[in-house]
Amino acid sequence: QLQASGGGLVQAGGSLRLSCAASRGTLSNKNMGWFRQAPGKEREFVAGIKYNGVESEYSDSAKGRFTISRDNAKNTAFLMLTNLRPEDTAVYYCAARNAIRLTTTRDTYPWWGQGTLVTVSS
Repeated sequence: QLQASGGGLVQAGGSLRLSCAASRGTLSNKNMGWFRQAPGKEREFVAGIKYNGVESEYSDSAKGRFTISRDNAKNTAFLMLTNLRPEDTAVYYCAARNAIRLTTTRDTYPWWGQGTLVTVSS
């Protein structure tokens, strides 16, 4: 079971660090992904990281501003959000899948957290 946290209200240009912890089982053998869903929009891929942390992938909107990382010893993944914009406002979800290839497709992730809301004011 995944638990996402760290969301909140921040001004444009600000930063937040999201966390995703597993309450049961291990994340060390799973690839992790972060997705987001803005009101009235589809859930979209933001960033992904392989089980061992050596490979990551970002959406175009996330590149250069967001950083995905993980600490397998703490069974936790992170998403650092910097230089936030109002259009980044969304519910952010973490997800996990077995450690095969890194994917950006929502349907390939069987395990999901409950989401954490990020609101960026202008």
